[in-house]
Amino acid sequence: MKKRYRFFIILFIVGICLAFLYSTVQWYFFTPKDEQNLALGSREQIRDYARQTAGMDLETLIGAGRSGGPLPQGMDYLIGEAKKAYKLSGREAPEVWDARAVLKAFSRSDVQEFIEAHYRDRILKVKDYQQNAVQLGLDLSGGLSIVLQADMESLREKFRDQYGRDPSVEDQSALMTQALEALNNRIDRFGLTEPVIRRQGADQIYVEIPGTADPERIRSIIMGKGGLSFHIVDQEASAAFDNYLREHPGAAPNENGVLPIPGIVGDDVLVLGTYEKDNYGLDKWTGYAAVKKEVGLDGNHIRSAMATRDGRTNTPAVTFELDGEGGELFWQFTSDNVGKPLAIVLDNRIKSMATIREPIRDSVQLTGVDAEEAGNIAVTLRTAALPVDLEVSSQQLIGPSMGADTITRGLYALLGGLAAVMVFMLLYYRSAGFNAIVAQLLNIYLMFSILSVLNFTLTLPSIAGFVLTIGMAVDANVIIFERMKEELRLGKSRRAAVDAGFGKAFWAIMDSNITTFIAALFLSQLGTGPIQGFAVSLAIGVFSSVFTALFVSRLMFDFGTDILGSKKLLVSWFIQQGKEA
Repeated sequence: MKKRYRFFIILFIVGICLAFLYSTVQWYFFTPKDEQNLALGSREQIRDYARQTAGMDLETLIGAGRSGGPLPQGMDYLIGEAKKAYKLSGREAPEVWDARAVLKAFSRSDVQEFIEAHYRDRILKVKDYQQNAVQLGLDLSGGLSIVLQADMESLREKFRDQYGRDPSVEDQSALMTQALEALNNRIDRFGLTEPVIRRQGADQIYVEIPGTADPERIRSIIMGKGGLSFHIVDQEASAAFDNYLREHPGAAPNENGVLPIPGIVGDDVLVLGTYEKDNYGLDKWTGYAAVKKEVGLDGNHIRSAMATRDGRTNTPAVTFELDGEGGELFWQFTSDNVGKPLAIVLDNRIKSMATIREPIRDSVQLTGVDAEEAGNIAVTLRTAALPVDLEVSSQQLIGPSMGADTITRGLYALLGGLAAVMVFMLLYYRSAGFNAIVAQLLNIYLMFSILSVLNFTLTLPSIAGFVLTIGMAVDANVIIFERMKEELRLGKSRRAAVDAGFGKAFWAIMDSNITTFIAALFLSQLGTGPIQGFAVSLAIGVFSSVFTALFVSRLMFDFGTDILGSKKLLVSWFIQQGKEA
C-alpha cells in the first residue's frame, strides 16, 4: 500500500477516535463540577432546577427592564430569539439590545419558556456527555447501591391463584434465584459492566452499579417489568368516562385501570392513562382512554425487539418481531378489528394509539418514546421477566473502595513506569526509539477512544490490562529493532534493514498477540466482574498495539527513508551504519 494511503488511513482513524473521546473529554475536563452534579440527578430534578432558575432569571430580567438597564449578564442568548420575534412581527429591531428591548419581543410566558429551554438543553447535553463517557468503577469512584425487597404478599397471591396454596420456602428460594439471574442478564445487556449482584437474606437482592450511574436509568432497568400488551380502544366507554370526568374532576382510576365507582364503564373495560414524552424525556400524562380488558396479544409472543425510528416522522420507536403463533394471533386480531383504534399498553400506561388500517402479521411498532427509553424497552422485552415483584427498599451512593491518595499514587506509578520505558527506548534505540514512543502514545489514545465509545467501566483490573498491552507493544518494537540490528550487521542499507526487520518480525509478533487475544477471549466469556474488565481491555489493547507497532511505526520509518531522504538507520549505539542504498 502506498505511503500516502497509509497516512490518510491513520489520519482517518485518529479523527474517528477523537470523536469517540469527545464525550469523555468534555465530561471529565470541561464540565464544571456543579453542572456534573446536576446532570447526575434525575430528570425530575433537572426539570425542577430549570424551572426554578428560569423563574429567578425572569424576575431579574423584568427588574432590569423596568429600570431601563442593560441585559443581565449571561442572558445574551435571548437576543437571537428576540431578533426572530421582531422580524416575524414586522417591527423594526432596536439599535441597542437592552433588557427592555428584549422583553418587548415576547410575552412573559414565552420569555420564561426560552430561559427554561436554555437551562434544560444545557444540562441534558451534559447528561449525554456523562452517559457516553468512560465510567469509573466502584474501586475508583464509587457508584450506586440498591437493596431490592421481594413482594412476598404479591407472590403468595399468585401462588394461591395458580396452585391453590402458599409458596414453600423452596419455592421462594428458587424464584429469588431466577430473579437474580434475570437481573444479571438484564443489567449485562444494558451495557452496565462489572456490577455486583447478590442475594441478601431470604427475600432481598443487593445491587451495586459502578461509576457515576444515573439513578433514574438504573431504576428503570431493574424495575422494568416489560409488561406489554395490545388492546382495542372502546370509544364509547372513553366518551362516557370523559363525560363522568367533567362532572367529577377528582375521579381517577387506580394504577390497574379500575375506577373507584363501578358502573361508569362496562366490566370488560379498563380506563388507563395516556402518556407522551415531554422536553425532559419524562412521561407526561395527557388524558385517559378506555380499552377492552381482552388482550389481543401480549409480550410473550415477541421474538425480538429493537430500537428503531418511525419511517414517517423519524422519531424514536421500538419494533417488535412476533413468533409464529403470535403472528397468527395478531393477524386474526387485527383482521377482526380493521378500522378500530389499537392501544399499545406498557406497564399499565398507554404509550401509543393508532387505527388498524389493515391486518398485521409479523411485526408491530411502538412510538411515543424517546431514544433512551426505546432502547430500554427493547432490552427489557428481550430479557426474562422477573418471576417475583421487586421493590426498592433502599438506594444510596457509595464511596470508592480506594482512597484518593491511593488512586493518585497508582496513577503516578503508572505514568512513571510509562515514562521510564519511553526514556529507555529513546536512549537505547536512539531515533528508532522515538518511533516507538510515538507508536506507544497513539496506542494509548486508540485504546481509550475505543473504551469510550463502548461506555466501558474503568477499574484497577482494566488498568492492569492497559499496562500489560503497553508492555506487549514495547516488546513488538524491541523484536523489530533487534531484527534491524541483525540486518545492519550484515551491511545492509537503511531501506533493506527496515524491510527485513518488519518482514521477519511480523509472524513472531502476530503469534504472540494471537495467543494473548485467545486467552483474553476466553477470560471475557468465562469470567465476570473485574476479570471480564481485565480481559476486555487486554483484547482491545492487542488490536491497537499490533496496529501501531506494524502499521504506524513502519510508516514513520518509510517517511524518513523516502520523504526526508535519510540514509542512516540509528537503531543502536554499537553498530556502524552499513553501506548505503
